[in-house]
Amino acid sequence: MTAGQIVYYVVHMTFGAYVREIREGYRQEDRTYSVRRVAQRIGVEPAYLSKIERDQVAPPSEATIRRLAGELRADTDLLLAMAGKVSSDLQAIVLQRPQLFAELIRELRDAPDHAILRVAREIRDGDW
Repeated sequence: MTAGQIVYYVVHMTFGAYVREIREGYRQEDRTYSVRRVAQRIGVEPAYLSKIERDQVAPPSEATIRRLAGELRADTDLLLAMAGKVSSDLQAIVLQRPQLFAELIRELRDAPDHAILRVAREIRDGDW
């Protein structure tokens, strides 16, 4: 999936609709991706997963989203964002220096993707 497609989904689809679309895509080729079987594999009731996919209940917990992302081979951070959640590991990092991370994120808000990637690479590679 391209960056443009991801932005489309985040902006134009609900969490449940996105999950359903991914699961149904796999189900076309593999019948083990039925609501019942996926629910069993991630440890929730089939009725609950069905309600999630139809947006009849709020998105599940971070732990359930992580299991669902693994099962559907979806990006965990994307699913968490679509659910209005932030990964607990990211929360812990931000809580160590909340003012600095808030300033950084606000400064990057309108930056193009390539600029954000450049900053991330510079940090990762230690090019300060």
